[in-house]
Amino acid sequence: MNKKTVINNLGKIMLVEAALMLPAMLISLGYGEMSDVLGFLAAIVPSAIIGLLCTRVKGSKMSPRDGYVIVASAWIIISLIGAIPLFLSGHFSSYISALFEIVSGFTTTGASVMDEPGVLGHGVQFFRCFSHWVGGMGVLVFVLMLIPTGNDSSMHLVRAEVPGPTSGKLVPKMSQTSRILYSIYAGITLALAIILMILGMPIFDAFCYAFGTAGTGGFGITSAGITAYNSKAIEIVISIFMLMCGINFNLYYLILLGKIKEVFKAEELKVYFGIVIAAITMISFNIFSLIGNVGDTLRVSLFQVASIVTTTGFATADFTTWPEFSQHILVLLMVIGGCAGSTAGGLKVSRLLILWKSFIAEIKSIINPKQIIKVRVNKEVVSEKTLRSSRIYIAAYLIIICLSTLVISLNELDFTTNLTAVLACFNNIGPGLAKVGPMANYSVYSDWAKGLLSVIMLTGRLEIFPMFLLFAKSAHDK
Repeated sequence: MNKKTVINNLGKIMLVEAALMLPAMLISLGYGEMSDVLGFLAAIVPSAIIGLLCTRVKGSKMSPRDGYVIVASAWIIISLIGAIPLFLSGHFSSYISALFEIVSGFTTTGASVMDEPGVLGHGVQFFRCFSHWVGGMGVLVFVLMLIPTGNDSSMHLVRAEVPGPTSGKLVPKMSQTSRILYSIYAGITLALAIILMILGMPIFDAFCYAFGTAGTGGFGITSAGITAYNSKAIEIVISIFMLMCGINFNLYYLILLGKIKEVFKAEELKVYFGIVIAAITMISFNIFSLIGNVGDTLRVSLFQVASIVTTTGFATADFTTWPEFSQHILVLLMVIGGCAGSTAGGLKVSRLLILWKSFIAEIKSIINPKQIIKVRVNKEVVSEKTLRSSRIYIAAYLIIICLSTLVISLNELDFTTNLTAVLACFNNIGPGLAKVGPMANYSVYSDWAKGLLSVIMLTGRLEIFPMFLLFAKSAHDK
């Protein structure tokens, strides 16, 4: 590992985080929330000074393992620093609780330890929601947009951070790709904020919920969340935008280029919407007797399916009171998640599509051993490397879920709470079932359990390997 390269890049990231806190600090200043201003300064000043010192360390060419170490280290560092203003706001019982909250923000999980988020100052509230937006597309992708590195080096960082079985460039330069992706992302966010304001949401609220929707996060700014606005139109609009942000953002670039036919040929997109439509249909039939109105049933089903499959985590209904069949569908959607290259979490539709086609190919090869069968997605042969990494990821995923649930059970909560808490945190969803359902929060867990769940959130957001490589001895050898 090239330690100087790692230190140099981590310095850049600390400088960017210090800059990202400035708007929130200015909002606190504007509202006269001086104690919160001091809290932000306590994080900004050390971050900026240490960041500047680190950038003076000159590194060399970055290797793939350097990229993984930088990404994992960066997410841990931005979380540790980001928790400072939250903790100093005085509304969290411990630093670990504040750390859990900001890790949940950056990983776009949306799990909270707060009974009433509305007690937070405006600046802290803004930063909490803005963390969803920064983390949604990727902190390192955001840094690359602002501070380009060498072209090859950039690709190592993106491969380690962007979710999904594969990652690539839209244009030759990775920094330019980052700018394109963030321009599309910012455009969608701004469009949603404007629509929400037109529908009657205050400007501050509109941007907070736009950050959470586009980043597929899920923090509400009050305990009532989106239901506080009592607007069916707002619910429908947010449902649509959640589904939009669960789509591979590369497809939006193709739309801008006028390549509409290529978009509709994408198999992952077809499967994604097939899953959404099937889930909405089944849940609507299952909960109709609880609501008694076709329109309201479809709206509630649409919102909750969109929220869970995109791992956003917003809620307009307490789905823990729904029939078991509907709850099981939602748990399946937690696992599936959105598309690769989106801001959504979960296993990713593309990875499951690859595994399903691998299963079919294996069946065919057993029937006819002499036939050479290739796994194809979008009529292109999937490389053996991608097939192997997908299988290994699924195996690692299941092992981590089982072990994490076993350890977290030491907190003496029921099995449903523990299992769905781990699933919700690892898949970056937010609400689970039982005591961590949509109308509850994670304050039921002790500090050590919150710390473990924070690690689980980071591991899930970075799709396992960067976090393990960070602590692997071989990754640090020269």
